[in-house]
Amino acid sequence: MFKHFLNLQWKSFFRSASFKTNLAIKILMGFGVLYFVVAFAFLGVGAYFLIKEAGYEDPLLFVNKYLIYYIAGDLFFRYLMQKMPVTNIKPLLYLPFKKSQVVHYSLGKTVVSFFNWTHAFFFLPFSIVLLVQGYNPLGVIAWHFALFAIIYCNNFINVLVNNKDSVFYPIAALVIGLGVCQYFNLFDITEYTASIFNAFYTISWTALIPIALLVGLYYAAFNYFKSNMYLDGGLQTKHTVAKSENLAWLDRFGNMGTFLKNDIKLIKRNKRPRTVVIMSGLFLFYGLLFGSGAIEVYDGPIWQIFGAIFVTGGFLFTFGQYVPSWDSSYYQLMMSQNIKYRDYIRSKWYLIVIATLISTVLASFYLFFGINAYLAILVGAVYNIGFNSHIVLLGGAYVKSPVDLTSNKKAFGDKQAFNMKTMLLSLPKLLLPMLIFAAGYYTISDTAGYIFVALAGILGFAFRNRVFTQIEKIYKKEKYKTIHAYKQKA
Repeated sequence: MFKHFLNLQWKSFFRSASFKTNLAIKILMGFGVLYFVVAFAFLGVGAYFLIKEAGYEDPLLFVNKYLIYYIAGDLFFRYLMQKMPVTNIKPLLYLPFKKSQVVHYSLGKTVVSFFNWTHAFFFLPFSIVLLVQGYNPLGVIAWHFALFAIIYCNNFINVLVNNKDSVFYPIAALVIGLGVCQYFNLFDITEYTASIFNAFYTISWTALIPIALLVGLYYAAFNYFKSNMYLDGGLQTKHTVAKSENLAWLDRFGNMGTFLKNDIKLIKRNKRPRTVVIMSGLFLFYGLLFGSGAIEVYDGPIWQIFGAIFVTGGFLFTFGQYVPSWDSSYYQLMMSQNIKYRDYIRSKWYLIVIATLISTVLASFYLFFGINAYLAILVGAVYNIGFNSHIVLLGGAYVKSPVDLTSNKKAFGDKQAFNMKTMLLSLPKLLLPMLIFAAGYYTISDTAGYIFVALAGILGFAFRNRVFTQIEKIYKKEKYKTIHAYKQKA
């Protein structure tokens, strides 16, 4: 029966109207997977010797100490990125398939997910090195299988708690808090968790505990999906307590204020934009890679401005790239109203500007690295506001990807967003400020480079009304193509 399901999915892929695009995306993803596989494999082989060289007597004890953060990070990454098991049950309802067979197949698809088997390229070489170095074979094997049982437990925990932000975010905050406490020597959770992972090696039978937990979680997920597997299940509406938000202070901006209200409510009430906003906050820490020696090539002066663009441009790059796709579910209705495209575009621009300013303030901790580090961030913020914000809005006219606000599926990319126009428009956002800075840096000084980049942002800000006029014309030109694209399935 599984072979029949696989055959159906295989035909669905090759008979798809967007087969060529899907194939190109799969090939690109394949290269990305290959990179992670090679990186994990080299790390798995070399981790033992690197830890030894760092002065730790027992690499296994060192790894066990920090495994709690590895597992928590894996669960966090899964929640944001891993697709849930999806099977179109409508054409199967009149066929002689049992519910249990369909559910087993759907859950089985997650078992062979990239998020599960890539861990083997680290833990398997590391376990082999442990055996070669004379560790107890039974203990190593028990430890290895216990860890993989825990990784698969993460898989089914993610399946069960998906879309339950009230459960996930408090746990994520707790883990981050524990990490901060350990960093400042207030409380070390690893002193308690390390003994659990050490027990898998020293007391081999304890490996049966996570394996038993894995079996229990699998059947919990199986029973949950089987009990909810009926056609009307996806048609039921959730009944929640209605909450009104006035946001009357935005009324002073007229029609533009109405759009701003809509965007704020959209972010607060829907999973995908809320997740994107949270992930954009991580861009604040991207600058730590520059000048810290973590990546040697990033220590170059020109790369400093590259990092600064990302530090303050997290919201711009993640949320801004899907303007106007965030409004795809009601775009046709909106376009039938008596509204000005200019007000719509300006409202998105103001939202990006406000987020960039907030990021700039939050990034003030870079002052600890010197005034020059924060100066680069300020210059990057000016460039993002005056130039990159316009490029993002211009690119939005060509990104015709309907967005499912309730799901994180394709949260960081979409095949319809992959086209030559958007790719060409993305080059000025990253390469142009580096070239402008290089022109000032190599001809005069680094200060001149910063001044040149800031002037480019200021000029963009000064001519924003003319830029908005041109962007408005393009949006109007692409209007009906966009409406047609939003009618298609995502």
